[in-house]
Amino acid sequence: MTAPSTASQVRPADGYAGDVTPETANAWMQSGAAVLVDVRTDAEREWVGFVPNAVAVAWKQWPGMAMNPAFDDAVRAAANGKKLVMLCRSGVRSVAAAKRATELGLEAYNILEGFEGDANEAGHRGAKGGWRMRGLPWRQN
Repeated sequence: MTAPSTASQVRPADGYAGDVTPETANAWMQSGAAVLVDVRTDAEREWVGFVPNAVAVAWKQWPGMAMNPAFDDAVRAAANGKKLVMLCRSGVRSVAAAKRATELGLEAYNILEGFEGDANEAGHRGAKGGWRMRGLPWRQN
Protein backbone atom coordinates (compact mmCIF):
# COMPACT_ATOMS: atom_id res chain seq x y z
CA MET A 1 0.00 0.00 0.00
CA THR A 2 1.34 3.43 -0.86
CA ALA A 3 1.58 5.89 2.00
CA PRO A 4 -0.30 9.16 1.51
CA SER A 5 1.84 12.20 0.74
CA THR A 6 2.91 14.12 3.83
CA ALA A 7 4.38 17.36 2.46
CA SER A 8 1.22 19.47 2.36
CA GLN A 9 -0.45 17.73 5.30
CA VAL A 10 2.09 18.53 8.01
CA ARG A 11 2.38 21.79 9.92
CA PRO A 12 5.95 22.49 11.04
CA ALA A 13 6.70 22.19 14.77
CA ASP A 14 9.71 22.54 17.04
CA GLY A 15 11.16 19.38 18.54
CA TYR A 16 9.10 16.78 16.62
CA ALA A 17 8.06 15.94 13.04
CA GLY A 18 5.01 18.24 12.96
CA ASP A 19 1.31 18.66 13.60
CA VAL A 20 -1.38 16.90 11.55
CA THR A 21 -5.16 17.11 11.46
CA PRO A 22 -7.22 14.25 12.84
CA GLU A 23 -8.24 13.40 9.26
CA THR A 24 -4.61 13.12 8.12
CA ALA A 25 -3.72 10.98 11.13
CA ASN A 26 -6.65 8.68 10.42
CA ALA A 27 -5.69 8.35 6.74
CA TRP A 28 -2.11 7.48 7.70
CA MET A 29 -3.27 4.95 10.24
CA GLN A 30 -5.80 3.36 7.87
CA SER A 31 -3.17 3.08 5.10
CA GLY A 32 -0.69 1.42 7.46
CA ALA A 33 1.76 4.32 7.18
CA ALA A 34 1.49 5.25 10.87
CA VAL A 35 0.62 3.91 14.28
CA LEU A 36 -1.78 5.98 16.37
CA VAL A 37 -0.59 6.18 19.97
CA ASP A 38 -3.24 7.33 22.46
CA VAL A 39 -1.33 8.99 25.30
CA ARG A 40 -4.37 9.66 27.51
CA THR A 41 -4.86 7.88 30.80
CA ASP A 42 -6.60 4.52 31.01
CA ALA A 43 -9.56 6.24 32.71
CA GLU A 44 -9.95 8.75 29.86
CA ARG A 45 -10.03 6.00 27.26
CA GLU A 46 -12.46 3.90 29.30
CA TRP A 47 -14.93 6.67 30.13
CA VAL A 48 -14.66 9.13 27.24
CA GLY A 49 -13.92 6.83 24.32
CA PHE A 50 -11.06 5.43 22.28
CA VAL A 51 -9.88 4.93 18.72
CA PRO A 52 -10.05 1.30 17.56
CA ASN A 53 -6.62 -0.14 16.71
CA ALA A 54 -4.79 2.68 18.52
CA VAL A 55 -1.96 1.68 20.84
CA ALA A 56 -2.58 2.86 24.40
CA VAL A 57 0.57 4.29 25.98
CA ALA A 58 -0.27 6.80 28.71
CA TRP A 59 2.07 9.81 28.89
CA LYS A 60 1.10 10.41 32.51
CA GLN A 61 -0.71 8.12 34.93
CA TRP A 62 -3.82 8.79 37.00
CA PRO A 63 -4.07 9.59 39.88
CA GLY A 64 -1.58 12.35 40.36
CA MET A 65 -0.58 12.56 36.69
CA ALA A 66 2.91 11.19 37.34
CA MET A 67 5.06 10.40 34.32
CA ASN A 68 4.60 6.88 32.98
CA PRO A 69 7.96 5.16 33.62
CA ALA A 70 7.17 2.61 30.89
CA PHE A 71 6.50 5.25 28.20
CA ASP A 72 9.86 5.02 26.41
CA ASP A 73 9.87 1.25 26.03
CA ALA A 74 6.18 1.09 25.11
CA VAL A 75 6.38 3.79 22.45
CA ARG A 76 9.48 2.21 20.90
CA ALA A 77 7.63 -1.10 20.70
CA ALA A 78 4.52 0.58 19.25
CA ALA A 79 6.46 2.24 16.41
CA ASN A 80 7.63 -1.03 14.89
CA GLY A 81 9.41 0.93 12.13
CA LYS A 82 6.45 3.23 11.34
CA LYS A 83 5.83 6.89 12.04
CA LEU A 84 3.74 7.71 15.10
CA VAL A 85 0.73 9.99 15.41
CA MET A 86 0.14 10.97 19.03
CA LEU A 87 -3.36 11.61 20.42
CA CYS A 88 -4.45 13.10 23.76
CA ARG A 89 -7.56 14.94 24.96
CA SER A 90 -6.93 18.31 23.33
CA GLY A 91 -3.53 18.19 21.65
CA VAL A 92 -1.30 19.34 24.54
CA ARG A 93 0.08 16.18 26.20
CA SER A 94 0.54 14.69 22.74
CA VAL A 95 3.01 17.49 21.88
CA ALA A 96 5.15 16.53 24.88
CA ALA A 97 4.84 12.85 23.96
CA ALA A 98 5.81 13.55 20.33
CA LYS A 99 8.86 15.49 21.52
CA ARG A 100 9.91 12.61 23.75
CA ALA A 101 9.39 10.04 20.99
CA THR A 102 11.52 12.21 18.70
CA GLU A 103 14.27 12.28 21.35
CA LEU A 104 14.12 8.47 21.24
CA GLY A 105 14.85 8.58 17.49
CA LEU A 106 11.28 7.99 16.29
CA GLU A 107 9.30 9.97 13.69
CA ALA A 108 6.44 11.40 15.75
CA TYR A 109 3.59 13.81 14.97
CA ASN A 110 1.02 15.53 17.17
CA ILE A 111 -2.67 15.22 16.24
CA LEU A 112 -4.16 18.71 16.38
CA GLU A 113 -7.28 19.16 18.55
CA GLY A 114 -6.86 15.76 20.23
CA PHE A 115 -9.74 13.39 20.87
CA GLU A 116 -12.17 15.90 22.40
CA GLY A 117 -11.04 19.29 21.06
CA ASP A 118 -11.12 22.59 22.90
CA ALA A 119 -13.72 23.52 25.50
CA ASN A 120 -16.62 25.62 24.22
CA GLU A 121 -18.04 28.74 25.86
CA ALA A 122 -19.84 26.57 28.44
CA GLY A 123 -16.62 24.73 29.30
CA HIS A 124 -17.68 21.50 27.58
CA ARG A 125 -15.47 19.49 25.25
CA GLY A 126 -16.54 17.54 22.20
CA ALA A 127 -18.21 20.34 20.22
CA LYS A 128 -15.18 22.38 19.07
CA GLY A 129 -12.93 20.14 17.04
CA GLY A 130 -11.30 16.87 17.91
CA TRP A 131 -11.22 13.34 16.58
CA ARG A 132 -14.65 12.41 17.93
CA MET A 133 -16.47 15.54 16.72
CA ARG A 134 -15.02 15.10 13.22
CA GLY A 135 -16.77 11.74 12.92
CA LEU A 136 -13.62 9.63 12.73
CA PRO A 137 -13.68 6.03 14.01
CA TRP A 138 -14.09 5.74 17.79
CA ARG A 139 -15.84 3.59 20.36
CA GLN A 140 -16.97 3.90 23.92
CA ASN A 141 -17.27 1.21 26.58
